[in-house]
Amino acid sequence: MTGDAASRSPEPSRRRIVEWADPRAIAAAGQALAGIDFLRALMAGKIPPPPAIQLLGIELVSVDPGTARMCMPAAEYLFNPLGSVHGGSLATLLDSVMGCAVHATLPLGRGYTTLEFKLNFLRAATERSGLLTAVGQVVHAGRQQAVAEGRLSDASGRLVATASTTCLLFDLPGARTPPAG
Repeated sequence: MTGDAASRSPEPSRRRIVEWADPRAIAAAGQALAGIDFLRALMAGKIPPPPAIQLLGIELVSVDPGTARMCMPAAEYLFNPLGSVHGGSLATLLDSVMGCAVHATLPLGRGYTTLEFKLNFLRAATERSGLLTAVGQVVHAGRQQAVAEGRLSDASGRLVATASTTCLLFDLPGARTPPAG
């Protein structure tokens, strides 16, 4: 450091402690339930949130077939060097909410993964943004692929970003599915 920055005494560091559950147990619980049932169990606290969701402070707040809503604070632990929420954190929130919207359409024994993801940032999320809310909505659900859209707004309802995704749908290995008929 040089100049004034070097002469200033350092501010006390901040700390965020994150605890998480075994992700293998979470995945096993997910494979034993239809998508909507798994997501509702997450919301009810019967199944702990996945580690990435816990790390970023994301909360699943509502889910219905083909739709999901998640919130995340525009907290400083997510800031980039410019003083706004890092775009990767916003991308994770949107990818997650769109994935949950797709997951909410899947029966027992089916899974998904993101094939493609597009994101448009419209404004910075800063400390003034408050609680960020993302809504995911399935626009097409076929046998092998699903397409979903996401919208991310700040606490004032201003649109921060939009996104779209294509997900691959597949049978889970070793999954037991209910008999047809």
